[in-house]
Amino acid sequence: MEIPESELFRDAFYTHYPTVRRKLIALVRDEAAAEDLAQEVFLRLYRNPPDDLNVLGAWLHRVLTRIGYDYLNKKSRERSLQEKQERHVMSLGGEEPSGEEAVLQKLDHEEVQQWLGELSERDRQLLLLRYSGYSYAEIAEQLQVRQPLVGTLIHRAAAKLKRHAKSHAQFE
Repeated sequence: MEIPESELFRDAFYTHYPTVRRKLIALVRDEAAAEDLAQEVFLRLYRNPPDDLNVLGAWLHRVLTRIGYDYLNKKSRERSLQEKQERHVMSLGGEEPSGEEAVLQKLDHEEVQQWLGELSERDRQLLLLRYSGYSYAEIAEQLQVRQPLVGTLIHRAAAKLKRHAKSHAQFE
């Protein structure tokens, strides 16, 4: 940039930075992140300024809103992934089961395997994929069915498994 443009940028920065920063703090509710995002807004202004400097305030507002929402979406995805990982770790359990608990778990596992063996191949695959953490889209791709059907198919397969479990429980 030439010196006059640098002076224009400097003037715009000193004039609009407090407002941009304040709006970002209100949006993301994190002062340190808002300051980083405000710098990103002015970096975009420096690299790709609007054609009409008369609309600079509106341009900055639009850019800061996009950057703020992108940041919030990223944080939301990170939080969701972290919670999913924590649930997975918690499901693994941190303590070793006692001998009696291990035997009971093995018997339960064998019983469930027997019930699964009584289901059709597709129903068995549906349940195993779902409880292995696969998404509906991944299950649909694996089983070559339309994605909207996956939920219904899983529900039906689970109902069949419950019926098998109840029928076996009656005989014991």
